[in-house]
Amino acid sequence: MSTATAKLSSAVQSLIHERNFIAGQWSADGDGSFNTVLEKYQGVQLARVPHATEAQMEEAIAAAYASRATLRRLSAGERSSMLDALAHLLVEQQEAMALLIAHEAGKPIGYAKNEIARCIITVRTAAAEALRFTGETVPIDYGAGAGKTAFTKRFPIGVIAAITPFNFPLNLVLHKVAPAMATGCPIVLKPAPQAPLSALALAGMLETIGWPKGAFSVMLCGIPVAEKLVKDERIAMLSFTGSDKVGWHLKSICGKKKVALELGGNASVIIDEGTDLVAAAKSVAMGANLYAGQTCISTQRIYVHQQAHAEFRDLLVKEFAALKSGDPTDPAVSVGPIIDKNHFERITAWVDEAVQGGATVLAGGKAVDPQRNVYAATLLADASADLKVNAAEVFGPVSVVEAVPDFSTAIAKVNDSNYGLQAGVFTNSLAHMKQAHEQLDVGGVIINSIPGFRVDSMPYGGVKDSGLGREGLKYAMEEMSEPRLIVY
Repeated sequence: MSTATAKLSSAVQSLIHERNFIAGQWSADGDGSFNTVLEKYQGVQLARVPHATEAQMEEAIAAAYASRATLRRLSAGERSSMLDALAHLLVEQQEAMALLIAHEAGKPIGYAKNEIARCIITVRTAAAEALRFTGETVPIDYGAGAGKTAFTKRFPIGVIAAITPFNFPLNLVLHKVAPAMATGCPIVLKPAPQAPLSALALAGMLETIGWPKGAFSVMLCGIPVAEKLVKDERIAMLSFTGSDKVGWHLKSICGKKKVALELGGNASVIIDEGTDLVAAAKSVAMGANLYAGQTCISTQRIYVHQQAHAEFRDLLVKEFAALKSGDPTDPAVSVGPIIDKNHFERITAWVDEAVQGGATVLAGGKAVDPQRNVYAATLLADASADLKVNAAEVFGPVSVVEAVPDFSTAIAKVNDSNYGLQAGVFTNSLAHMKQAHEQLDVGGVIINSIPGFRVDSMPYGGVKDSGLGREGLKYAMEEMSEPRLIVY
């Protein structure tokens, strides 16, 4: 047990596994190299998990493929009951799981508790969807189909390969695992190396509820072994959440299998004239900086009607300055550490590049604690569209504010991006709300809230470089199943 682990509560310690879960068995064996998981604020070791070998990945894939028949024999009611049992375990462990997330992912504890609350809803929703998930009646009673009946039934697509990121180390895992369980699909999961312990804790929970052996594996591995998972022809679908660069590469090598990609973004918010600027500033500041901006729908680009710009800018500067940075286990902290030194240095370089390129720092613009990778909540102005802080995904506590002459210009600015995940629109105009819905090139338009709004049952996903397909329980289940038609 590491020094950091020894300082954790016994409840959190009991959740930490330093082994992979392969085909229903825990294994401390590997290729001789290890994945070290750090406590993100203290920088000390939490756990050391072996990297799986290619032979172990083969074992996991073969077991998942063989388990398809077992899962198909489970009734919808049995799958739903197991999901309910999983939700019950999450409720029992929610305090410890939130602390584990805070330590391994550097997530502020209040936000980590919110993640666990969402996990419980995710699993309970999957349990309910398992009971009502069905096909459709097909109207063919005319012409050559006169007198005939047709309907579809949905069947599980097969083995799911899931690759997940660090920023929601349990809920984004469950957005793949829960619909797979509800549909009856086996799943092989590769969690993020920065924060894999929540996923391994989930494996322990699935073992406890008696989910069929072989139908779920979780393992850390190097890129060649991960690519074996992606390329294997026994895998029916790849479900990936992460960067656009990696996601599109995996799509290019995965062969004929189905692909769902939830990738990044440089999410925007529009502040129309006549809105409650005080409330909007509070919401936008939090949406831009909570968890140090490390979410795909963190507010990065802020377009404000010129009539409201000066007042809103000043309100926003005050709200940014009021945010507390530091130890994520402190309930008052909103801006915790960046996930690792490489990302911290990249964010620093991008802000410095923006300033050198003519941008003005209105708030932050510097490290708070470089030893712990804590960067200040940063607001920039006068940043040209080609700068990385505008054009790329910062994935850090950095936002750019800009005045626009009218609402149509704001929409054009939002759409001037390679990404299109979600956008927020603060407006009191019904016409502008309708215009936003019709014209914004994004997967979701959030009215009078930030682009970071998400309810776990809603269809979630993007267009352009933000990905393919949709998550959200019912919608993910549709992705993980195929309709089969019967006509009589």
